[in-house]
Amino acid sequence: MLKILGIDHVVLRTDRLEAMLDFYCNLLGCTVERQTSEETGLYQLRAGNALIDLVTVTGAIGRAGGEAPGATGRNMDHFCLLIEKMSEQSLVDYLVSKGVDAGEMKKRYGSQGQGLSLYINDPDGNAVELKPSLQ
Repeated sequence: MLKILGIDHVVLRTDRLEAMLDFYCNLLGCTVERQTSEETGLYQLRAGNALIDLVTVTGAIGRAGGEAPGATGRNMDHFCLLIEKMSEQSLVDYLVSKGVDAGEMKKRYGSQGQGLSLYINDPDGNAVELKPSLQ
């Protein structure tokens, strides 16, 4: 069984980047921790011990979600659960034993910095990233 330590990050899609940055940074007190290329359209905001990632719907990540957030487009790209430290093989073996198709383990940035993670889908098709703790 996996042990969840907390939410590592959530990823929100937006077509109103400036308004979202203003809301999360100026109103709620987040700070911009990382910004990738305009092509990717990813802005990572520090929210305590977790991250809120904003992706533009015109960027490489955001385009995968379809239309802009609204009645017919989704706002949430995925959320990431920080799980207890474990080896890549142990995590994959566990998921396979439960009949879950484990995605490719890749190095990605999260609340603890660069580390390996993979994606799975819940029964409704929501993307869930699993990221073993680095600590």
